[in-house]
Order: sequence, then structure tokens, then C-alpha cells
Amino acid sequence: MSDTTVPSRAFLRETPVKSGFWLVVIGAALWGIDPLFRILLLDALTSTQIVLLEHVILFICAAPVLWKHREELKRVRLRHALALLFISWGGSALATVLFTMALSDGNPNAVLLLQKMQPLFAIIMARIMLKELLPRYFGILLLVALVGTYMLTFGWSMPFSHVNEFIQIGSLLSLGAAALWGGSTVMGRYLLGTMKYETVTSLRFMLALPLLLIMTSIEHAPWQLPSSTSAAGGVILNLVLQALLPGLLSMALYYKGLSSTKASFATLAELSFPMIGVLINWVAFRELVTLPQLTGFILIWVTLFLISRQPKDLSA
Repeated sequence: MSDTTVPSRAFLRETPVKSGFWLVVIGAALWGIDPLFRILLLDALTSTQIVLLEHVILFICAAPVLWKHREELKRVRLRHALALLFISWGGSALATVLFTMALSDGNPNAVLLLQKMQPLFAIIMARIMLKELLPRYFGILLLVALVGTYMLTFGWSMPFSHVNEFIQIGSLLSLGAAALWGGSTVMGRYLLGTMKYETVTSLRFMLALPLLLIMTSIEHAPWQLPSSTSAAGGVILNLVLQALLPGLLSMALYYKGLSSTKASFATLAELSFPMIGVLINWVAFRELVTLPQLTGFILIWVTLFLISRQPKDLSA
């Protein structure tokens, strides 16, 4: 076959990271609307109950998809099974419970900011497990993105003025969730080398159910839906929207994008999450976007744009 019909390795290396990267950005951005539903649900249910019910809905949606791709299960080996357990038990079940508990026990701003330490966990694991090279100018880009995230949360104020907001149980829970989600990014990228993104998404939700059932039974918390029909209907509607939007749709987009994006690139793309959180506060809770927040917003988007223009390595 002639050279005119087969792209050279040099050409492939020059191909920018485009669609896959931005699918990760969109998928992660949908996580930004998660607290809008989750905080309201905490008035009626415990953290574990919310995550369990969310995964029951996701199980119903994912079962037909997994049946369609059942042939892929024959290629699952022990290493794949362990990675699946990590993203389902760790990333989908335990991390979500920890994050929900953090929102109820800690300062929401501190919780959201600490959760954005996730890129550090993911990039270190990607370097060790997947042998990924760091993005070009990684140190500078990461610093700019983290500064932007801080400004989105705390504005121009100095870090030491918020020490009390970080030294509490909610902050530790948020860091635990960040570590598990960062690891799940790497494990998901590993699995997508042998499975379709639809299969990984379905298995993530379905395998988490047994653990969540055990956690809920151990909790021994009563199920207390509101007595009025309208209030109970509101809880159910919030739960369904929570499961389908920042749950199913976001993860489907995320894993489709991750299948063609390095884990170290993808975890920085996930910084779209706090930006959408600010927009949600502005639209839903009428909190005006300040100049520092706007500056932080711009810093993160500039970082994402620069990363998206980097050459796509063949190993991605």
C-alpha cells in the first residue's frame, strides 16, 4: 500500500487531541450540576441511600446495553476484573458516598476545591501504571488550572484565611473521593484498551450495586420519604434526574472521550467541573459571578484549550 493512503507515524503524532478530549470536558462538566440534585436529596435520604437508589436506576438503564455487548465479557481476565472492581466499588460507589457525606459535613466550597486535587492522583498513577508521558508544559498548566480553581472558589483571599474550612472531616472525605476518582480515571483508560466504552460504563454501575446494598444494610438508617405526595414526587424526580444527567449521560460521554484520550490529559479536562458549578450557583441560586471567579473561569478554559491543541501521542 502506498504512503499516500496510510498516514505516517509523524502525521499521527501531529494530530491534535480534539473530539475525545472535549467529550471528557463535557462529561465532567455535567458533574457540575450534581450538587444541585444531591444537596436537595440529603434532606430526605442518607448519603448511602441516595447512591444506592441512583445505581438502581442506572442498573435498569445499563442492563440492556451490557446484554448487547455480552460477548466482550469473554475477554475479561483477572487484571480486568480487578480494574472493574476499582472503578465500580471505589469510583462509583465508595467515592460517591464519601463525596455526598462531605457535602453534608463540610464547607461546600472547600469540599469542591479539595476534590479538584484529583488530577494529581490520576497523573501520578497514569505515569506509574500506564507509562504515560506527562503533557507538554505540564507543571505550568497544572499550576494555572489549580490557581483558576482556587479563584473560582475563594476569590482573591489568601489561603491561610480558609484553614479552618479545610481542617475538618468533610475535607478528608473529599480527598478520599478525589483519590478514588483519580484512580478510576486511570483504571478506566486501561480497560478501554480491551472493551468498548458502553461496556465499561455499564459494568461500572452494575458491579457497584452489591457493595452499596451491603453498605446500606449496615447503616441501618430508616427510609424516610416525605409524607406529602408532592414532596415525595420532588425527591423521586430529583433522584431520576441525578442518575440520568450527571450519572448516566456524563459517564457515557466521559468514557467515550477517554477511549481516545490519555488519562493524564483527561484528568485535567475534568477541571470543567468547578466552572459549571459556578454557573449553576449563578443561574439556580442567583449568586453573581465575581471578577475573581470570571478570571478563574478564563484561566481554566485557557488551560483546557492549550492541552487540547497538544499533539496526540500514539500510545494514547
